Amino acid sequence: MTHDHDLELRPTAAQTTAALNPPPGRNGGDLVVETLAGLGATTVFGLPGQHALGMFDALRRSDLRYIGLRVENNAGFAADAYGRITGEAAPLLLSTGPGALTSLAALQEARAASAPVLAISSQIPSAGLGGGRHGYLHELPDQSASFRGVVKSVHTVRTQSQIPSAIAEAWKSALTAPHGPVWVEIPQDVLLAETLLPVVTAVDATPEDLVPRPELTAVAADLLSRAARPAIIAGGGVVRADASKKLRQLAEKLNAPVVTTPGGKGAFPWTHPLSLQSWLEDRHTTDFLEDADVLLVVGSGLGELSSNYHTFAPRGRVVQIEADLGKLESNHPALGIHADAWHALQALLETVTERPDETAEGRVREVLARVRARIDAQELTLEQGVLDSVRKALPAGSPSFWDMTILAYWAWSAFDAKGPNHLHSAQGAGGLGYGFPAALGAAAADPTRPVLAVSGDGGALYSIAELATARQYDLNVTWLIVDDGGYGILREYMTDAFGEATATELTRPDYVALAESFGVPGVRTTPEALEADLAKALGTAGPSVVVLPAVLRMFAPTHLG
Repeated sequence: MTHDHDLELRPTAAQTTAALNPPPGRNGGDLVVETLAGLGATTVFGLPGQHALGMFDALRRSDLRYIGLRVENNAGFAADAYGRITGEAAPLLLSTGPGALTSLAALQEARAASAPVLAISSQIPSAGLGGGRHGYLHELPDQSASFRGVVKSVHTVRTQSQIPSAIAEAWKSALTAPHGPVWVEIPQDVLLAETLLPVVTAVDATPEDLVPRPELTAVAADLLSRAARPAIIAGGGVVRADASKKLRQLAEKLNAPVVTTPGGKGAFPWTHPLSLQSWLEDRHTTDFLEDADVLLVVGSGLGELSSNYHTFAPRGRVVQIEADLGKLESNHPALGIHADAWHALQALLETVTERPDETAEGRVREVLARVRARIDAQELTLEQGVLDSVRKALPAGSPSFWDMTILAYWAWSAFDAKGPNHLHSAQGAGGLGYGFPAALGAAAADPTRPVLAVSGDGGALYSIAELATARQYDLNVTWLIVDDGGYGILREYMTDAFGEATATELTRPDYVALAESFGVPGVRTTPEALEADLAKALGTAGPSVVVLPAVLRMFAPTHLG
């Protein structure tokens, strides 16, 4: 009996000829790049090393575009941003030992932010595997163990025939909700050895949809339809699932106010009458959310930042939609729905009943007015003016990438992202050095629009070498460096806690002269000239640096009293 799929599996004459006569001069590295191309990858990031040379040699025989950064961790940040912008798994090619380990902080950020990164590392020769101490360069007793607690999944290769399937399995893992970084490692000798295997062509690694259980969405829809004071917290899962339109439709149908988390910036229109914007680090917002009789949390685990530093204590029923199973009810009891945000919101849209409420918009206006009054009373006109200048200078359709710096902490609460997937920061894992290399990855993903990176001078020094990368590939990134002579937020934290700061002051370079030494235009600006200088830099093709010497302050926290 012949089945239809038997015909699909039967190779054509041309395919048979090509398989029986593979081109000469190929090695295990060719199987890697052929598999990546077969999966749909077009761009890879990384940094070569001795054990990984088989992969990098194979790149020149492929059509893949290579973006090489100067530090592995920065290459990881670039891949992270590429994955966030495109929704595709971003390949990251690394060497063994120190090269691999240097990427750990970036992979932690990708895991925390659910960014799909496909890290492929070399390993010591096969003869050295198994934990013995053979004295190979870069040798670790168990390299994959260093990554197992950081990435979403680990895939180990021992022979060339395993390469396509291992990479395809990793690709599928990276793109199955929740997205995340994955790790593949291949020994040096496997990469270098000549291969007689046919060229990798069709590779299927379609991720599975994560749909909600209908009995759970039925209960959730009933709770929301009958609620007197519903409210919604929208997290990064809404952005990653491309579910912003679904969220808006549901909020309008329920007349439910919406607040977005730092990771969910842009998931709901900033100026919408039901928008509480992103003021989660504010007691007025916290009180409002606690008063909701039904609170829908979509795509957020209600972690530290999203819960006003765990002071948030909801009094009503909580419905939590979350793709990461470990985050369901991890901080608050809830009706937990394990699902991708798009599918869950679609199910709710089909089952909730319209809920009229003439008071919702007025209550939103009242909360925002209280927030504004609290901020205005703190005489933070410099900080508000700087953030406003950045917003006016940045084109509405351009993405921005923010390092862990005071201006970024302001942006989490007070910056209008102008759309989903436009504002990204390192708030997932909280490491320094994210902003600029991530912006480079975003510019590689979409060269048609300028990209903004924002760093403090402390974070800038983590990735200053990537000015060479920006120039080498002529990436369209403007880097705003707010230079306050130290680790500004740590200075503020320590002064508040101990009366004075220690180890926060930095001797720093002339960033304008340094940028120009790389062939990157630089300008020193002032708060008054920032909007014009930044707009000019963003409007000029290629990389540029804008330095703003300024000491900024944070608004007073509301979670300590």
